[in-house]
Amino acid sequence: MRKLFVALVFFLAIGLVIFSFSELENIAATLQKSNLLFVLAAMLVELLWLLNVALTYRSFYRQLGLDEGLGHLVLVVAAVNFLNVIAPTAGMGGMALFVDSGRKRGHSPGLVAAAGALFLFFDYLAFLAVLALGLVVLFRRNNLDAGEITASLILVSIASVLGILLYTGSRSASRLGDILACMARRVNRITRPFIKRDYLDESRAHAFACEIGEGLAGLRVDPGRLLWPMLFSLTNKALLIGILLLVFLAFGVPFSAGTIIAGFAIGYLFLIVSPTPNGVGVVEGALALALKSLRVEWSQAVVVTLVYRAITFWFQLAVGAVAFRLLHRRN
Repeated sequence: MRKLFVALVFFLAIGLVIFSFSELENIAATLQKSNLLFVLAAMLVELLWLLNVALTYRSFYRQLGLDEGLGHLVLVVAAVNFLNVIAPTAGMGGMALFVDSGRKRGHSPGLVAAAGALFLFFDYLAFLAVLALGLVVLFRRNNLDAGEITASLILVSIASVLGILLYTGSRSASRLGDILACMARRVNRITRPFIKRDYLDESRAHAFACEIGEGLAGLRVDPGRLLWPMLFSLTNKALLIGILLLVFLAFGVPFSAGTIIAGFAIGYLFLIVSPTPNGVGVVEGALALALKSLRVEWSQAVVVTLVYRAITFWFQLAVGAVAFRLLHRRN
């Protein structure tokens, strides 16, 4: 069964590459006109970003009393990014991989899930700080429109719901268990006509919530322990902004600090709220249009967007495919 799952994942990956072949051709042609030193530097920063994401996860693991090696977390993080693109399930596939990997190494599934939820919440908080700066730039340049405002409100809503769930779990595991059981019940109601059985075990919700609440309770007592994870989360965003800056330098495109921050903020915003996996097809258009509105020439905006996505999406996807295979062999 496991081999069948791995084969299916790589079959989907091949399908994605074939489906996006024309975009990859455009990226290859564009790369030939760039300063490859800056492109290679951007790829190195992307690898540093992957390492920093693993460090962020490890910091949350340690706050919850879990001990995990950095090398293993790097593999899991890369594999999760790959799986979330190839088999998009609103991030659930990636979370399942985290939980499964943690269970094999003797970690509590609830604590691993809590670490994943904390990572996501703090990632949203760090990005909201960047987004606020980006929206200020757009407002000052009279480029802020309803699309950016609506997407920002959606992101704030998502972060608020996640924050409420984490706070509820830290205060009352029983209450969180009721919420998770209700969510599982609704999922089962939707999936039962198709699979003829319950997809989620509602009885596990309270036990799962108790494990999560146990880990979160300590953080409520001493919130100062979350300072390092927050710094790691901010560093993640700084590294991605650095990649966009290096792409501008690779093509000699004029820029200002406001252009880089606002362009990144809009591109990443639509990556989060996009209905497509990792914003495929949406981020490319949103980022190019955002750069154009920030007074970057259209042809240059398209070039920067293609190469930026080549590094932060396609290069990351290739690294994730290798990591997924290595993780499967190790398991």
